[in-house]
Amino acid sequence: MTEVDEIHIFDLSILLIEPSKTQLKVIKNHLTEEGISNIDCATSGKEALESIRKYQPDLIISSMYLADMTAVDLLEKIKKTDSIKDTPFMLISSEVRLSVLDPIRQAGVVAILPKPFKHDGLKRALRTAVEFLDPKQLLLDNFDVEDIRVLLVDDSLMARKHIIRVLNGMGIIHITQAKDGREGLDIFSQLEDRIDLIVTDLNMPEMDGIELTEAIRNELDNPYIPILMVTSENNEARLNNVHQAGITSIFDKPFDPKTVKEVLKQVLDEI
Repeated sequence: MTEVDEIHIFDLSILLIEPSKTQLKVIKNHLTEEGISNIDCATSGKEALESIRKYQPDLIISSMYLADMTAVDLLEKIKKTDSIKDTPFMLISSEVRLSVLDPIRQAGVVAILPKPFKHDGLKRALRTAVEFLDPKQLLLDNFDVEDIRVLLVDDSLMARKHIIRVLNGMGIIHITQAKDGREGLDIFSQLEDRIDLIVTDLNMPEMDGIELTEAIRNELDNPYIPILMVTSENNEARLNNVHQAGITSIFDKPFDPKTVKEVLKQVLDEI
């Protein structure tokens, strides 16, 4: 990547993984329109892994179905390799089944674009990738950002790591983790005066995000602590229950760090 004070879209080096020559050309043309010239291409998961190990890109863009593995398989292999595990990953796919897409969302991809996609959607996704690579510190009126204490509740270790990386990039470093709502509630009941913000998943074993929020609001009688929910849920009725439970704000997986930053500034400055 070019050594500059600020990263721009055209600075990105990209590995594009697409088995279709036609689709590969189409996506590459869109990237070129954004001024991106450093684009390596691969048609299989094996070829992609070999390329990444030789030269780590700033962003990986992949189709869902490759000849030798799926994007889920590829992402799992990447996440298990320390040297490349934090490389931003974007999926472009015509797949719409939640059961297939959810593992990708949980792993913390920067974007999931439909196929075919609109150029504006790709541009927004590229901006999100830049935000991951070059996050700006959160500026608050009522807090020193390094003093903010967060309780992060999510049953997915990969999702927790992804969210921690985003928060760290904003300057938030004091993060306590819980693997489900029950553990999160136990921790919060002990550290209530030492937690400034809760970030929770919705769907978890033992106690889900709605139950956790209701317990904090009602059983612990705490209507003030900001609770942000990050979820891939798309059921309208269930999302209505989320808002009724007392959630401060809700984000889709994958989420945009810029949006998270704006909401964090709003809710923390109001405390």
